[in-house]
Amino acid sequence: MKDALLLGSEGIKKTILHGGSGDIPKFVTGVKVTFHFRTQLCDDERTVIDDSKAVGTPMEIVIGNMFKLDIWETLLSSMRIGEVAEFWCDTVHTGVYPLVSKSMRRIAEGKDPVDWHIHTCGMANMFAYHSLGYEDLDELMKEPKPLYFVLELLKVQQPSEYDRETWALSDEERLKAVPVLHGQGNKLYKQGRYQEATQKYKEAIICIKNVQTKEKAWDVPWMKLEKMANTLTLNYCQCLLRMEEYYEVIEHTTDIINQHPGIVKAYYLRGKAHVEVWNEAEARQDFSRVLDLNPGMKKAVKKELAILNMRMEEKNEEDKLKYKAGRLRPSLPFQGESEPLLHRQRSPGDPEAPGLPHPGHHLLHLPRLAHQHRGTGVLHHGEHLVASSKVLKPLNMLLLVHMMGQCY
Repeated sequence: MKDALLLGSEGIKKTILHGGSGDIPKFVTGVKVTFHFRTQLCDDERTVIDDSKAVGTPMEIVIGNMFKLDIWETLLSSMRIGEVAEFWCDTVHTGVYPLVSKSMRRIAEGKDPVDWHIHTCGMANMFAYHSLGYEDLDELMKEPKPLYFVLELLKVQQPSEYDRETWALSDEERLKAVPVLHGQGNKLYKQGRYQEATQKYKEAIICIKNVQTKEKAWDVPWMKLEKMANTLTLNYCQCLLRMEEYYEVIEHTTDIINQHPGIVKAYYLRGKAHVEVWNEAEARQDFSRVLDLNPGMKKAVKKELAILNMRMEEKNEEDKLKYKAGRLRPSLPFQGESEPLLHRQRSPGDPEAPGLPHPGHHLLHLPRLAHQHRGTGVLHHGEHLVASSKVLKPLNMLLLVHMMGQCY
């Protein structure tokens, strides 16, 4: 069944590919809409940009919640349940699609839908980094084009018919949820439930960031939200330290320091993370900066420097022993082979394992490397290659694809 027609909005043409059933639902504010979508270029090949069916999870949006691509609300509001329709949309409606697509792709890749640890709004991020991270989206951002959206309406739920998650809340409701989530995260942290605490902190941060994008950068309301987000991000990093995700701590704290170089806790947590991965110079520099900003932390810094000295002495002694025992080294595997040598991690303070890498690292039996790979999560460790768990994860596990309801 095909029925070409123009909707009330200029620059939109609809073609029904498969008729739906019943009347057109009431799309009032707060209604949750579940649908599949396919986005295509208007070229001869009808090149597919994104396809929710290929990901395996339908899209969800809440009407009236200021979804970035608000034209989709207009398109969906013309459809019946079960209907499949193709919409041609002019560039006036598609200019922000690359930003929305980036968020959806990050979700499909198992990443955060927003770069919430980067403290600028979406448009500022684009101009600051000159790339969305996807070549086709960069092209579309530089030169907006008309697009085809093929939508299949699956379900429409009224506000009373579903439990609203934080992404489906209004801005006022989000801000009310932040202190609740913050408190829940703190409680879980004190109980040693660090993974669960990170989820609460992350949810609170995303709430703040979505409200913040509607404020003018660096104005008073924006800065107030920024301060709240930084506090939660540093709490999140404290959990990551406990979880031995040291490189991720360095990444998030560096993002904060680059934007707000006077936050003491950011330097302190980054210094602790540098200690755990043997970045001696970087750790000393961060702790020195902590004392510059807050001399009252002298006792805490002294303790961390003592830990750093101990770590470096252990490593130096370990390297000396390896040189002395060079002739006793185990033979390397044949060319093309690699095998696990050691999978045990050292517990903090384990006196019987002085030669093991620091917590959060695995030792791989690989040919000798001639240098150290700092900044990549990989360190040369005598005869072997030491890689952080953060680096090994992408090589050893397939991230489950999931789809959040709204792309920010």
